Amino acid sequence: PDRLLTKCKYIYIKGKVRKITPKDKKEILNINSNFANNALRVLGFAYKTISSNKTKEEDLIFLGLQGMIDPPRKDVKKDIEKCYAAGIKVVMITGDHELTAKAIANKLGLTGKTIDCSNLKKINLKTSVDKISVYARASPEDKMKITKALKDKGHIVAMTGDGVNDAPALKDADIGIAMGVSGTDVAKDSSDMILTDDHFSSIVSAVEEGRHIYANIKKFVSYLISSNLGEVFTIFIAIMLGLPMPLLAIQILWINLMTDGFPALALSVDPADKDLMKFKPRDKKENIITKRKFSYMMLTGLIMMISTLLIFVYYNKNYNLVYAQTIGFTTLMMLQMYNVINNRSETQSALSNLFSNKWLIIAILSSILLQFIVLYTPLSIIFHTTYATSLSNWNFFEPILNLKDWFIILLVSSSVLIFGEIVKLFKYVSTKHL
Repeated sequence: PDRLLTKCKYIYIKGKVRKITPKDKKEILNINSNFANNALRVLGFAYKTISSNKTKEEDLIFLGLQGMIDPPRKDVKKDIEKCYAAGIKVVMITGDHELTAKAIANKLGLTGKTIDCSNLKKINLKTSVDKISVYARASPEDKMKITKALKDKGHIVAMTGDGVNDAPALKDADIGIAMGVSGTDVAKDSSDMILTDDHFSSIVSAVEEGRHIYANIKKFVSYLISSNLGEVFTIFIAIMLGLPMPLLAIQILWINLMTDGFPALALSVDPADKDLMKFKPRDKKENIITKRKFSYMMLTGLIMMISTLLIFVYYNKNYNLVYAQTIGFTTLMMLQMYNVINNRSETQSALSNLFSNKWLIIAILSSILLQFIVLYTPLSIIFHTTYATSLSNWNFFEPILNLKDWFIILLVSSSVLIFGEIVKLFKYVSTKHL
């Protein structure tokens, strides 16, 4: 309407046409502002009687205003709040009037400044881009400028669009997101991702799912590396100290191939943490194993080694080597069962939501059952977890490990779980303190 009025010389009121006055224009602009402040998209209407096709759009007769409401979806505000909690800034770029855009932004809870893109030339966009959340009356060129400014500041930029004129910005952004329902083919071809439902919430869900997958990969890697470090340290330190071998080669293979594998696979389908969307985005240069994570895995491996060797040395000194190796073998296996529970979350207690991943519970029980098989069946002859050397002198009623041994094993192997809980407690306290 404000631009249309510059083309109008007359006004139509009560069936009559007369010259438009500055007072008329001021009143129309006030009404326009009131409509816009109520989040209405306002159109101005004017006409002109022409005698030929060769006419200019000037000296028009102003007819009136029309306000249209294009309300945001109800779930968008919650999704924006979720983005803010996750350290993701949401920016609205629109062709609407500045007042309309600002009113919609307020309803959505968008924080930050609002700017009319006609003023972009008057400011240093690179220094101001972090403070602006709403760009009104934006052109395709403005979208490119905004994208470039955000990228220059080191941000990872995801740009949405549906029209042909959005294609350059979609192409230039780190992640171009086209509308699958209302989007043009050009926009879809220029994008990296297509929304099949055109919902902003789908973008947020995609971010959350991506974080979930990445977190599970980290859990998988952390569990396997820390557990294998425990095995390596146990054998290496035993050799360095001149101790008998605490585990035999076949026992190590059994742990790696059978009792390790199932829990590790179950971690890959672990449910997402409740606070997954409450952390800032990771640095794009960050490795999957950070220095802090590597230190944690090293300490976990050392605790597993100390626990295994202490119980092995005790039983070897007070009983015999076969007994001690069986105890060491089972203790290391149980340490890894505690370790897999520990690796489910870097912030939440291992005991919270313990049964939320049924596959992990099945995997742990399966691993323990497999351990029972090599301890209390004729397979114990192959794995050297019995005094018997053949089936002829093997006796089901004379197992090496009794209830007292299992109690000691469970108690000693819980050391890795206690260590993990202490680390999470310190992390929680330090976070709250900050």
